[in-house]
Amino acid sequence: MNKMMALAILAGGALLVIFGIAASNSVSSDVSRFFTAFPGSKSVWMLLSGAVLCVIGLVSVMRRPRVAQ
Repeated sequence: MNKMMALAILAGGALLVIFGIAASNSVSSDVSRFFTAFPGSKSVWMLLSGAVLCVIGLVSVMRRPRVAQ
């Protein structure tokens, strides 16, 4: 995986985390949290998938390129 794709995955993951935080502070999430004690499933999925993409992006950016033999 090249560095540009890894940076795009990292940026996409960061955006999902930001949108997940915003969704967890919304009115619909507050209503869901009032009745079920958990935030809405949309915000949870956005936070989880954003965190996974951030980890994949960071690992890909930090990895050294292979040397062809």
